[in-house]
Amino acid sequence: MKVLVLNSGSSSIKYQLFNMEDESVLARGIVERIGIEDSFLEQENITGEEILWQEDVPDHSRGISLVIDALKDKEKGVLEDMDEINAIGHRGVHGGEKFADSVLITSEVIEKMEEVSELAPLHNPPNLAGIKECENLMPEKPQVGVFDTAFHQTMPEEAYIYALPYEYYQKYGIRRYGFHGTSHKFVSRRAAELLDQDLEDLKIITCHLGNGASVAAVNQGRSVDTSMGLTPLEGLVMGTRCGDIDPAIVPFLQKKEGLDPEEIDSIMNKESGLLGISGISNDSRDVSEAAQQGNKRARLAEKVFNYRVKKYIGAYTAAMGGVDAIVFTAGIGENDGEIRAAILKDLKYLGFELDKENNNSRGQEIEISTSESRVKVFVIPTNEELVIARDTAKIVGERE
Repeated sequence: MKVLVLNSGSSSIKYQLFNMEDESVLARGIVERIGIEDSFLEQENITGEEILWQEDVPDHSRGISLVIDALKDKEKGVLEDMDEINAIGHRGVHGGEKFADSVLITSEVIEKMEEVSELAPLHNPPNLAGIKECENLMPEKPQVGVFDTAFHQTMPEEAYIYALPYEYYQKYGIRRYGFHGTSHKFVSRRAAELLDQDLEDLKIITCHLGNGASVAAVNQGRSVDTSMGLTPLEGLVMGTRCGDIDPAIVPFLQKKEGLDPEEIDSIMNKESGLLGISGISNDSRDVSEAAQQGNKRARLAEKVFNYRVKKYIGAYTAAMGGVDAIVFTAGIGENDGEIRAAILKDLKYLGFELDKENNNSRGQEIEISTSESRVKVFVIPTNEELVIARDTAKIVGERE
């Protein structure tokens, strides 16, 4: 079975084509700057041959047409005909309470995704655009939606309910949903494999640390808490997002600065986090370099980021009554040994020792705790696209 995985963003389409017989990636690529000048497609096939096409991509319809053209390219493509694709898997960011698992996409599913679009206005509309364009261009192909929020639908009420008047939850669905679910799901299951233990016997804390970042408590294979909330704004300090703040700051700043709701929302989502504190960049690499050169605000930004992750690890250890493994993943988590070491520095009481040599690794799957450690600490590169491909193959296979 061949599965095409699409991740449609507001101005981009990331994609991978999998051969599910051995889970190999036949091709991967991206369409960038959709609806913007200088748009392009970039693709690499299984043999390393690359395609770079630069042309106007006014909308997602043209973008997906380009993806199909690249996959079928006579010189560097990997398909002779689109009939070779058996199914299409889509990343869906927000499924609300509607979806506790991946689902075969139907008109009813599309309607439900539209209903919760106001909870993810930057993400769900382009996700839906990708689904609808695939319907137009490949009407006979089954499509599957895999939602970032689905993995966290196992959280108990006490973890997801906010202490607001309960009617707001009933009327508007205001609650904690959590995100990065496919990543937390993948790395927690992989950690169990590395430990050679049943996932249902383990308490795992997964740290997805990138420009967007979240921590999840995974008890017996089920998400029981996570740091992101109604939206991806809550929780950790991120590249441009503030994470947890006193809610009273919002009306205070609105009054003091004369800001409207859209402006304050933009500040919290796009001007805060590492960028807001350091004044330099939202990229942790730039912030780290400036900190090493003596920039005090950059150093402070690093400390705040590390402290917030450390605090959540401690909180989730308490919430689960212990921890068997801690996992680092995503751009920062997989590649920055100094940040990992700083986060873990005061957590040795949990029962581990850091293997400094292993912790110097970048982008590879490795245990960074010593063999004598009771709590194991891993770096596991995430593979959200493979999760989507696996779920798609499973659902389509069951359907057939």
